[in-house]
Amino acid sequence: MTGTIEAVQGHELLIERTFDASPELVFRVWTRPEHLMRWWGPKTFTTVAFEMDFRDGGAYRACIRDPEGEDHWMSGVYQEIVPAKRIVMTFRWDDGAWDGLNNLITVGFEAAPGGRTRFSFHQAPFADLATRDSHVGGWTECIDGLAAYLEVAQ
Repeated sequence: MTGTIEAVQGHELLIERTFDASPELVFRVWTRPEHLMRWWGPKTFTTVAFEMDFRDGGAYRACIRDPEGEDHWMSGVYQEIVPAKRIVMTFRWDDGAWDGLNNLITVGFEAAPGGRTRFSFHQAPFADLATRDSHVGGWTECIDGLAAYLEVAQ
């Protein structure tokens, strides 16, 4: 796995990686709760719930538990799903954290030579740079967890 993290346009977050897995596999572990439960969230958190209606217009709701035992719920709606290519979904913290702002997340899966996947994660807008920066570590650790899970999911 290789990767870069880049904040663009001030209030946007972009994370790009290349995974040693096919776009179909990377897409599959983003689209099924039994997979998401194994890698979703920062490394010291546990995913305790992931409910989803995976279709255009369908909703999802997930809960991650921090090391102190506090639950953090998030939810959104799938705006666009293109199998093994792209997922576009809204995202918000249910407790209104970070001003309760709804973000749009676009996840891209592009075929790369050798059966690999060029992966991109874009989230915007953020109310301010501090809020954007607070998401960098969590999403980076989440995507690190995805990379580790892909090694055993194959």
